[in-house]
Amino acid sequence: MAHRWTNDLTYDDITPRAAYLNRRQILAAMGGTALVGLAGAGEAQEALEPNGWDEITSYCNYYEFGTNKDDPSRYAGQLTTDPWSVTIDGLVERPGEYSFADIIAKMTIEERIYRFRCVEAWSMVVPWNGFELADLLDLAGVTSDARYVAFETAYRPEEMPGLRFPVIDWPYVEGLRLDEALHPLTIMATGIHGRPIPNQNGAPLRLVVPWKYGFKSIKSVVRITLTDKEPPTAWNKANPREYGFYSNVNPTVDHPRWSQASERRIGAGLFARREPTLMFNGYEAEVASLYEGMDLRANF
Repeated sequence: MAHRWTNDLTYDDITPRAAYLNRRQILAAMGGTALVGLAGAGEAQEALEPNGWDEITSYCNYYEFGTNKDDPSRYAGQLTTDPWSVTIDGLVERPGEYSFADIIAKMTIEERIYRFRCVEAWSMVVPWNGFELADLLDLAGVTSDARYVAFETAYRPEEMPGLRFPVIDWPYVEGLRLDEALHPLTIMATGIHGRPIPNQNGAPLRLVVPWKYGFKSIKSVVRITLTDKEPPTAWNKANPREYGFYSNVNPTVDHPRWSQASERRIGAGLFARREPTLMFNGYEAEVASLYEGMDLRANF
């Protein structure tokens, strides 16, 4: 399985984990007088502030463990991720329960440095490790009737304290059109910065679709179902006016409660200006053809 996508981001865009220092702790230690003197430096670095291991793994949305950004890193350690299996069913030739170990043994793991854009208008650059979803679907043999792919997150109330609160209709579910799922940009991530992906970021296996808002990249996947009908998705069920099935990053279509024209880059510094959001999160050349002829306002 050869590399089928050429990256436009490099390690210049991320912080090597060995060199990463927590900027918030440094700034706090320097005090208010020193902060004033950093204004010019913040403006100079506004083009792209890199993200290191600590930033990526401590600023997360994973509501099964709580709604605060640090709740996942505090509570997700209790999630049992070994052993793990993924049920692949529906319109496939070889339905069944596939163990994570067997899946990994058959996959070629690549590094993909992707932009990550949250619907909340913050963003990161993340060095994922993983494999193309298309390769996993090949294991099960997608039939010619399949048109969509549905995903489901683990549901374990004894390990996930956030499930006590009806934020959405649990378990978390997501979906893609089949051509989106088979696109070479779409991966199943198994690691970050060359390390196994931590629980708070979706261990041991999560979807990553870099041209869509982050909530589409469902975490800790336990089921993948091929279907001929558009599957329900968690946030679309909760509030279809705010969260469409497609949820492509689109700076011209605002969330009903905030603008999507710009974003706050995590780690960019106290004085950095918001950056313009790119159509399809910067992957327009690769994925725009998937939506040719579609009204991207109606199909948001």
